[in-house]
Amino acid sequence: MSEIIVHVTRGGRVESMHRGDVAVVDGEGRVKASLGDPARETYFRSAAKPLQALNVIFSGAADRFGLTQDELAVTCGSHYAEDFHRAAVTSILRKAGIPVEKLKSPPGPSIKYSLALKQAASGRTLDAVDSNCSGKHSGMLAACVAKGYPLDGYMEPDHPVQRDIVAILAEMCGVPADAIGIGEDGCGVPVHYMPLSAMARGYARLATPVGLPEDWRSACARVCDAMNAHPEMVAGTGGFCTELMRHTDGRFVAKIGAEAVYCVGVVGRDMGIALKVDDGNGNRPIPVTVMHILKQLGLFPDGVPEGLLRFARPQVKNDHGHIAGDLRPVFSLDAR
Repeated sequence: MSEIIVHVTRGGRVESMHRGDVAVVDGEGRVKASLGDPARETYFRSAAKPLQALNVIFSGAADRFGLTQDELAVTCGSHYAEDFHRAAVTSILRKAGIPVEKLKSPPGPSIKYSLALKQAASGRTLDAVDSNCSGKHSGMLAACVAKGYPLDGYMEPDHPVQRDIVAILAEMCGVPADAIGIGEDGCGVPVHYMPLSAMARGYARLATPVGLPEDWRSACARVCDAMNAHPEMVAGTGGFCTELMRHTDGRFVAKIGAEAVYCVGVVGRDMGIALKVDDGNGNRPIPVTVMHILKQLGLFPDGVPEGLLRFARPQVKNDHGHIAGDLRPVFSLDAR
């Protein structure tokens, strides 16, 4: 059963709380630490994107079309539709010779509220490239071109590009392909249901791919290197995923998913972390919870980097900008 992870305070009193589960797992699937139920099953959501991006490499698309590191990174991201995100996605489509009309990521405002307001004020009609998932979709389409698959229907579970992705997730996460549950994600492509411990294992293997064949180790390294070289592509200006990687010198690969899922791979440490918060409330408790997990695991030996302090001690402000309270982690991991 999930446990209380964060108290939300106002005036020094607890006003709300969040519950969740955590799995900390090595590449062999051994649970090293946990909170609540590490075997809890849920959807991977967009936290799966860095693993799905391995198919951009395995399909041959990354090399055939000369994708740059920032373009590979955006296929891993849930981006804010800033100009540099749109440019990277558009470049992938151009290099692969894909008409933008084939991109089926649903148009929508930026997932960063302040940027969504700017989009609305601009009066520009939003298109498929603006979708926070357009990087993933462009990677899937590029893989289709490289493999000779049809572009039409690429979002369907029985399309060969989606079957290829399930096979990759099965290998990385240690779950039989036929045991991975399939639903439909917010952007229309398949979304994958599995235990938190399996998600964490996938991230452990992504970040420390020992024991994998050489081509798998190389692909994992390319994804990790791209995400850390261009963390702005994984979220955007000021985003938690972006700032976590920007301020930790390549030690982590990290990705958020909708409905309050978060995964971290610890590079070179054979450790993956997966978190699921029960209420999925705008992912509000995610940053402070992740920071508390990393601190408990001893992954900030020199203290929390200054650029991450605002995530480790987040404040609750009212509409006047006054500090009314804070978010406080209240859990201890159970070490195995």
